[in-house]
Amino acid sequence: MTETQTAAETVSTGKGALLEARDLHVAFSARGRSARAVDGVNLAIGQGEIVALVGESGCGKTTLARTLLGLERPTSGEVRYDGSPLQYGSRALKSYRRQVQLVLQDPMGSLNPRHTVYEAVAEGPRIHGLPDEQEIVASALSRAGLRPPERFFLRYPHELSGGQRQRVVIAGALALNPKVLIADEPVASLDASVRGEILALMLKLRADLGLSALVVTHDLGLAWNIADRVAVMYLGRIVESGPVEQVLTAPRHPYTQALMSVLPESPERIVLTGEPPDPTRVPGGCRFHPRCQVLASGRAAEAGVDAACRSEPLSILPAVPDAQAACHFAAVGG
Repeated sequence: MTETQTAAETVSTGKGALLEARDLHVAFSARGRSARAVDGVNLAIGQGEIVALVGESGCGKTTLARTLLGLERPTSGEVRYDGSPLQYGSRALKSYRRQVQLVLQDPMGSLNPRHTVYEAVAEGPRIHGLPDEQEIVASALSRAGLRPPERFFLRYPHELSGGQRQRVVIAGALALNPKVLIADEPVASLDASVRGEILALMLKLRADLGLSALVVTHDLGLAWNIADRVAVMYLGRIVESGPVEQVLTAPRHPYTQALMSVLPESPERIVLTGEPPDPTRVPGGCRFHPRCQVLASGRAAEAGVDAACRSEPLSILPAVPDAQAACHFAAVGG
């Protein structure tokens, strides 16, 4: 049994989960209506496990990530870390954010252009009053692949390549010796030649430090290359999840199938019709049904589930390691 399998199996019921969302809901007021950005999510990340959270823009994945970081408070449900509910007092959040760190997609935007690399990486340790600052900064830069670290201390962001800037952002997270990284589109702004280097770095950090990670992305190819498990999100809910090889080689939900179809090796392209997801207007029945190619093609009617697709809501998926899909058509073996 591999370490990855062990980590996946420990999250089967939330037991052993390092970071967990339980029946999480986050709603905002928008244009006089309630926007259900996260509308019932169960998600668990085990020790040393990398989970990819995949979906198109507007599906709620960034709001979910911000809520897991404690930057948004849930309307209902809870975030749990190491078995305990997240507390929202300033002292508790400060302690929590030493354990769970954010890596942003735009290093040029997240790095202060007036601060040197040293100052950027030292910011977290200074906030938390950690001793041996220079040693911490040097170690973090070295672990992020910027060696020798002293060579980068006095450089400014504009003097670095895109890949080097992203490594500085990662070093800033590592300086606090976290247990979990939440990486929001970590390679979206990088050239293809550099993307592989950053993904390899994240895998190395998992191997060397036992880090867990939630990687938020719209790119299923990235999920394939880095994740142990994948969770596919649509309109505030996870609609399919499971081991990455199983979900991405044999996707059961029509939405996952459509996302997979844009990859170069896909035999056919599935073009979704209808409106993009609007969290202020969640449709009845299956929330994907207005855009579903299986329903539009008549295959759902042939399977006798077309009425259910339009009218019967689906259960919220639990946080289990096995492959699962919230789909009436998939449930009858479609």
